[in-house]
Amino acid sequence: MASKKIGLMCGTFNPPHIGHLILAQTALQELALDKVLFLPVGDPTHKTTTTAAHHRVEMTRLAIAGNQDFELDTTDAVRPPPHYTASLLPLIQTEFPSADLWLLIGGDSLSTFPSWHQPDQLLEHCRLAVLNRPGYDPDLPHLSRSVPALATQVDWLTGPFIHLSSSWLRAQLAEGIDKGTTYLLPGSVKQYAMRHQLYTHNK
Repeated sequence: MASKKIGLMCGTFNPPHIGHLILAQTALQELALDKVLFLPVGDPTHKTTTTAAHHRVEMTRLAIAGNQDFELDTTDAVRPPPHYTASLLPLIQTEFPSADLWLLIGGDSLSTFPSWHQPDQLLEHCRLAVLNRPGYDPDLPHLSRSVPALATQVDWLTGPFIHLSSSWLRAQLAEGIDKGTTYLLPGSVKQYAMRHQLYTHNK
């Protein structure tokens, strides 16, 4: 029996938006994945967030509701810090011991990959599925000088890319600009954020 193929969408999801969903769906189709796990981070090490993990988990649950190929996984949200992807991957591998894993990222994240925490160790557990930004050309040979395994561990995705910033969406919600987020944010996520006044502190 063939191994299961699982994509991993990791992030703060503050809030989760259509850019995340497009990347996940593109990888699902182009790599013939069995499913994509959405893994909200509990306490991100690379950025500051004042939105509690349980709110980001619930928004992620709402964002992927109705898609049977997307699944919420709270492994990263509930574990103690520090929250590095390199230390998360072994936990996921233990959960799915016979699965092949792909970490789903954008081309901009690939460009900073050598600066990630223990990137070589991370690549021992997964491949990278990269959806590149139009007009952006990551220098994979150059990046591989710092992380040699990177040269053979990247699968390029060719689907649509939308450059959408969660911080911009938070600012729109903080200002009460409802129409500014139309089509960019799942309606259920926007309603949840506004009901709980998650981003009013940005005013």
